[in-house]
Amino acid sequence: MKITVLPGDGVGPEVTREAVRVLIDVGAIFGIAIETEEHLIGGAAIKAAGTPLPDETLRACDDSDAVFLGAVGSPEFDDLLPEQRPEIGLLGLRRALGGFANLRPAKAIPALIDSSPLRPEIFIGTDLLIVRELLGGLYFGEPRGFDPDSAEAFNTMRYGIDEIDRVARVAFELAKGRKGKVTSVDKANVLETSRLWRTTVSEIAKDYPSVELEHFLVDSCAMHLVTNPSQFDVILTENLFGDILSDEAAVLTGSLGMLPSATIGGKVDLYEPVHGSAPGIAGQNVANPLGAIASVAMLFRHTGKSESAAKAVEDGITKVLEEGYRTVDIAGENCHKLVSTLEMGSLAARYAVDSANFSYAYHAV
Repeated sequence: MKITVLPGDGVGPEVTREAVRVLIDVGAIFGIAIETEEHLIGGAAIKAAGTPLPDETLRACDDSDAVFLGAVGSPEFDDLLPEQRPEIGLLGLRRALGGFANLRPAKAIPALIDSSPLRPEIFIGTDLLIVRELLGGLYFGEPRGFDPDSAEAFNTMRYGIDEIDRVARVAFELAKGRKGKVTSVDKANVLETSRLWRTTVSEIAKDYPSVELEHFLVDSCAMHLVTNPSQFDVILTENLFGDILSDEAAVLTGSLGMLPSATIGGKVDLYEPVHGSAPGIAGQNVANPLGAIASVAMLFRHTGKSESAAKAVEDGITKVLEEGYRTVDIAGENCHKLVSTLEMGSLAARYAVDSANFSYAYHAV
């Protein structure tokens, strides 16, 4: 597989380095040759090329089997106009690659019980997947505008039936291989776009009689995510709601640093940890690389079509946590094995390779 790596800003280069190590090491065991090439995006690209998404970066991404991103954003660019900021590079990349379905899993990990602010009996056993529509809504709707000299700014939430249809089908197809339930989240009591969303999803559900469909208003869903999260299987929602709800789901795993994501449906798939650039801890070797490493598992699963490689990576993450190793964001009160970004990455890679070797030997026999 040819992978374009975009380390980006803040802690992005640190967590990406560890993820790529796991990608190459595990891939080699299963005979998956990995070719990587680094390019600039976000603030790093603005500094070097004057734009958050250089043409060279975009060409490399277009010519890849997948793109792996670290993070974008830095406070030093906060005074720029919205259309000039590092985040515009990420939005432009998403639009160019065409991935419309953003998959964000959140699974309760028994070893991290003391890292979550929730009581264990609330979230243990939770295993959910948020399917977020990624190319519509407020993030891309036109018209939009901001004039720093005026007292007004505006964004447009806009959706068409085709946009809703295609992401809904992704959610229903994934639910068929899970617990068979889709929770569609909207704000149909207020928003016209949500009314269209609800009626369209209800029509699509008729094509999937084996999958249960329920509708939640987004504010109600937000409450249930922290009071009864195990009721959910696949949560389907639009761009802004999905962004917010998936970050809220971090309480189930103990930290945003644990959450991976995959963006599929376009010409090239995009993988990235859910966390941002975290400039406050950048360069300190304390960031949690496990979300990025879990994104590698998703890359093996969706682009590499290797469930064995994906499982080996996930087993490595589980093992390193069961052994008690923690980065600062998931340390908890009784942590005795606090490790750095580099150490956590090395441990996860070692355990993933051990799992991969065992899996490969088992299947060979």
